[in-house]
Amino acid sequence: MAILQFMSAGMDTAAVPTTVHCDHLIEAQVGGAKDLQRAININREVYDFLATATAKYGLGFWKPGSGIIHQIILENYAFPGGLMIGTDSHTPNAGGLGMVACGVGGADAVDVMADLAWELKCPKVIGVNLTGKISGWTSPKDVILKVAGILTVKGGTGAIVEYKGPGLQSLSCTGMATICNMGAEIGATTSLFPFNNRMADYLNATRRSEIAQYAQRFSHNLKADEGAEYDHEIEINLSELEPHINGPFTPDLATPLSKFKNAVEKNGWPAELKVALIGSCTNSSYEDMSRAASIAKQAKDHGLDTKSKFTVTPGSEQVRATIERDGQMAALENVGGVVLANACGPCIGQWDRRDVKKGEANSIITSYNRNFTGRNDANPATHAFVASPDVVTAMAFAGDLRFNPLTDSLTGADGKPFKFDDPSGNELPPRGYDPGQDTFQPPPADRASVLVAVDPKSDRLQFLKPFAPWDGKTPTDLPILIKAQGKCTTDHISAGGPWLKYRGHLENISQNCLIGAINAENGEANKIKNQITGEYGGVPQVAAHYRDHGIKWVVIGDHNYGEGSSREHAALEPRFLGGLAIITRSFARIHETNLKKQGMLALTFINPDDYEKVRPSDRVDILGLESFAPGKNMTLVAKHEDGTKDEIPLAHSFNEGQIAWFKAGSALNLMAAKAKARAEQAAQQ
Repeated sequence: MAILQFMSAGMDTAAVPTTVHCDHLIEAQVGGAKDLQRAININREVYDFLATATAKYGLGFWKPGSGIIHQIILENYAFPGGLMIGTDSHTPNAGGLGMVACGVGGADAVDVMADLAWELKCPKVIGVNLTGKISGWTSPKDVILKVAGILTVKGGTGAIVEYKGPGLQSLSCTGMATICNMGAEIGATTSLFPFNNRMADYLNATRRSEIAQYAQRFSHNLKADEGAEYDHEIEINLSELEPHINGPFTPDLATPLSKFKNAVEKNGWPAELKVALIGSCTNSSYEDMSRAASIAKQAKDHGLDTKSKFTVTPGSEQVRATIERDGQMAALENVGGVVLANACGPCIGQWDRRDVKKGEANSIITSYNRNFTGRNDANPATHAFVASPDVVTAMAFAGDLRFNPLTDSLTGADGKPFKFDDPSGNELPPRGYDPGQDTFQPPPADRASVLVAVDPKSDRLQFLKPFAPWDGKTPTDLPILIKAQGKCTTDHISAGGPWLKYRGHLENISQNCLIGAINAENGEANKIKNQITGEYGGVPQVAAHYRDHGIKWVVIGDHNYGEGSSREHAALEPRFLGGLAIITRSFARIHETNLKKQGMLALTFINPDDYEKVRPSDRVDILGLESFAPGKNMTLVAKHEDGTKDEIPLAHSFNEGQIAWFKAGSALNLMAAKAKARAEQAAQQ
């Protein structure tokens, strides 16, 4: 979608170094090679589009099977002191190499590619002081699991999380990347570590010693100033930190491993562990795989295979090739592990899961980063827990969530009990990384002759049409499409899984708009009342009915609306279906910006309790739009069916430039208009 938008901007090439990665369309089914080939066959037109569009516009292209964007960035592009944006919420992974790396929506990326400034409200800074030394079963993943429990899914919103303190020296570079990666789950703008020798070691190992040497020369600029002040500080003693397991259904429900058995029994969570999954962009480094393999070898030495299904997702082709050469892959496969393709896979719902029926309560545990309802397997009854690869691997042999590998024993094939020793593994491969297959396509020298491949009859790809500009009128009598109750992530607004194949076709993917949101009127998903016909229907269908009859509509949302993925389709779809405004108690940062980019009003209740005053059957007016200005509040007039009404003050965070986006119909409309004006001016000269 970002490429489709860039093609509409009238530019010949990107203004900054840009790469394109395709890691979201490979469904986990039987194993790496077969799943990859199946994805290439099914998604050929999308991959052809990306290959030709990147060639046409001078962008680098990492082909399917290359790996997950964040691992490829860490291995090839991230460097200390740099600033980078990426169209995925886990872009802060590069903070493990001292880079300010922020997740954004595609429209933000298009701005930067088109040589426009990237705007960000100046973030607060949260300092996390690490003391002690990490050891034993405790891993870097447990640091961020602990922080998530402290700050919650919205505690980092509008802030950069900066790690500091003597404890840093016991963390590997890839371990620091893990911590930064999952900082997305607390809403952080990004997370960051100061440059140290562990980063230099990783740069040297990934054939970038000149960057390591350069960074060492000005390392005094790549750390916090003496006496630096923070808006909030957290203290964590790594020597006392124990492994954590977070979940289910939210990544901030943190439970220390020593208390997890009681939590399982107290809450009635399914104790039988159906599937254990390691890997993903968060935890698929050489160190992660080596430590998991050490646990697998211990179990195999006692004659055990995993009781739960067990999957392994290498984060990149380089990691896959290296662990294949060095034996970790064989150790994991020898106990029953299935190695999946170098892609996101089950972490984002690309999982053809068949061992349980939809609606059947069950438990899985992953080393991923996100565990919202239905995210991994589209089953709302799946209890998904997040932990380190060490804990996940050990649990796979017990097949039971109540197992604690630090204290509990398993029974070997000889009938004798045994306990796992602490996991161990090399931080970096002693023989160096094996790059594996060359999966990178650089832009050609001659781009003029390249034709971008888009079939007009495609149901996967569709050129974008400009949204209509604001009509200049005060919005009155608008129906409320849905009053969303409780957690409403971008997965609720624009579901992943099988819908991801329509990411390049706005009309088709809009058929999933808000189908996961819970309707406050009836407590159900995807069942809302059409205020025109009086009949109940699906959210996309009712929205399209309003649009096709010339009726704009609004959505009412709860706290932290739009948290989770940076998925800009969650903003594009409501706009495409005729929405005018999303009015919430509060927004997640990226989603709020995405809405603005697409010409939608992102408004918040000044008093969050006023959310309760709005009824799903109300008609509403939005007053003050004719004098739309930074810092100037608006008023929502909620007209109830009984003839009464409430006047509710609304705030917004639009600046002058963003107001211009709204009036033009979208940021892209404004960009295209300016490009056209420049071209006309140049022609006249």
